[in-house]
Formats: sequence, C-alpha cells, structure tokens
Amino acid sequence: MPATLTPETDEKQERRVSRVPITLPLKVEGKDDTNTSWDEISRLNDVSPFGASFNLTRPVKRGRLVQLTLPMPRRMRCYDHMESQYKVWAIVRRCILVEDENGEESYFHGVAFIGKQPPKSYFENPATLYELTQKEDDGLWSITYADLNPDESHLPKQDRRHSRYGIPVNLKVEILDKDGTPVNSETTVTENVSLGGASVFTSLNVEVNSFIKVTSDQYDIAIKAIVRGKRIGPDGIPRLHIEFIDNFFPLKGIDL
Repeated sequence: MPATLTPETDEKQERRVSRVPITLPLKVEGKDDTNTSWDEISRLNDVSPFGASFNLTRPVKRGRLVQLTLPMPRRMRCYDHMESQYKVWAIVRRCILVEDENGEESYFHGVAFIGKQPPKSYFENPATLYELTQKEDDGLWSITYADLNPDESHLPKQDRRHSRYGIPVNLKVEILDKDGTPVNSETTVTENVSLGGASVFTSLNVEVNSFIKVTSDQYDIAIKAIVRGKRIGPDGIPRLHIEFIDNFFPLKGIDL
C-alpha cells in the first residue's frame, strides 16, 4: 500500500525533484503591521515552479507571508508568462540563522508559492500566521490559518516554532516614534523569551502595534520589535508580548 503524502512530505519530494540552483536577483516585500512595510533585495539560492530559497538580513517568522518579484524563467511560471517580472506570494516555511565563510550572518529562508494574491485576512492583519494545506491543480499551495499550539514533534528542530523559556533577562525597552526616535524608556526584565519574541514586565504606557527597541548589554544586542499584545498578570503587573522583527535573540549564551 503506498504511503500517504502529507503537505510536509509532499513539499520535500517536490523540492528534491524540481529545485534548480540559480542566482537570479529578487525583491522580497513584507509587512510588520498594516501600516509598516519593508523590502530587501537578495538573490535566489534555488527555485522551482512551487517554491524557492534565499537569504535575507532579517528573519521572517515561519508561517508569515511575503511577496517576491523576480525575472523567473517563463517555463517555470504558473501565470504571467509574458510579463518581464514575476510577482508571486509565498509562505515562509523555514528561517535559519547562517554564517558564511567570512563570518557574516544572514537568515536562510525557504518559501512555498501560494499564488498571485494573498488571502483577504492578510490585509486585515499582515502578522497572521498560516500553514500549508494542499496543492491546487496548478501546483501552487493552498493555505489556512496556523494552529497556535501545533504538535511539531515530527518536524526537524530548525523547522519548529520557537520555544519560550521562562528565564529573566535584563533589558532596556525604548518606545519609538514614527521616525524611529526613542520617546520613552525603562529598564526591565523578561518573564519569558524565545528566539523570536518575549514577554516583558512593563510600567510603560504603550499601545499594541507600537514599535520598540530592545537592548541587552549582557548579550550585546539591540533588536527592533513590535508590541503584539499587552496583559495584566495575576500579580497585577502589566506584561508586553513582543515580537522581534529584525534579529533573533541570542539564546545560545543563556543557560537553558
């Protein structure tokens, strides 16, 4: 009896068969919230009609959507065969911190193509996380909302979402205005922390979706972050739930 293919195993088999090493230039665009977007010029590592890999200077969380623009070979396109540039939306499937032979760090991203347009929910909240479901007749992937507490025990460690560790890390938190200038700050400590975010005790009056800068002298790092949530704990102390958006937190140096 043949094995049943899940989206994960199906994707891996498709990649083994079809990925072509090629260094075409591409533009990657994403959003941190409904009002703030970013873009970066990079080069492909490899590509197929249904996915690609490339490196960026910033990490993009697994499950987030990005738009790619590239001079894709026409024989590999699923639409827009006559356009000079191929614009395709993709879901991030892998994001790994890597170091080149010169010691320069970047983030390797593997993505799966989902089509010419993102779902309407993306425009309502670009921070929404998605998951693959199945392939359409044209070979592009369908997506659905991601499970917030998935069982990822079957996935390789680098493909799992980031675990939170309940450890205190001293931080300086600065609220940034629209120009990126600090307007208020405090020294505080984390309630928990992961590579991609943290829960931070706070006395600051800061709104959800505000941008902040998090600095740790102990770990010699400054990271831009966005406030994704705010709550008051059972001890009566407010917490900020923040997502790091231009770097990972260096957990390697923390005793876990």
